Amino acid sequence: MSRNLTIVTSNTNKAKEVAAFFGGTLEVRHVALDIPELRSDDVTEIAREKARYAYHHLHVPLIVDDTAFSIDALNGFPGPYAAYVLKSIGNTGILRLMDGVKDRNARFTTAIAFADETGIEIFTGTIEGRIITAPRGTGGFGYDPIFEVQGQTLAEIPLEEKSAISHRARALTAFRDWFVKKAGLKRSPADAKRLKDQRTLL
Repeated sequence: MSRNLTIVTSNTNKAKEVAAFFGGTLEVRHVALDIPELRSDDVTEIAREKARYAYHHLHVPLIVDDTAFSIDALNGFPGPYAAYVLKSIGNTGILRLMDGVKDRNARFTTAIAFADETGIEIFTGTIEGRIITAPRGTGGFGYDPIFEVQGQTLAEIPLEEKSAISHRARALTAFRDWFVKKAGLKRSPADAKRLKDQRTLL
């Protein structure tokens, strides 16, 4: 199996994060494909259908992902509609909804769907954190400036470190372990060390 992998996303920041995660293990190619908006309360089903659509059009081994951002005090809102809500009301709107709320617990869950000629496989990862009262940090994207993990927002964590500890990293770790075995790839010493470091941070 090829060491090349295509990530299908319109989000260039997400593509960079995935490429940083894999380092030299795989050559990651980015393709922006307009995928119809899918509706479901289950991110794994959304990711599965996105992968099915993308593979039908591209016919190359690929991954897509979908992420839910769930806030306990808001009964799991915005959940799988995180991208739409971010575009509609942004982090400012989320902070207004959380004004005066004591329970700040929240989580990201990412579902990675891999598709090739043999079918579709799903891998998930979750990271727990809390909503802060004002944005912090200049890195990251999306909700990163208002989501804190162990005293730092995801926007305050350098990309290399974020690429090892995030919800997406956890899903990608599960995918990579499966994919490397499936493809019969051998890791270089540098890749093996990177994986060990990432697992330590996880």
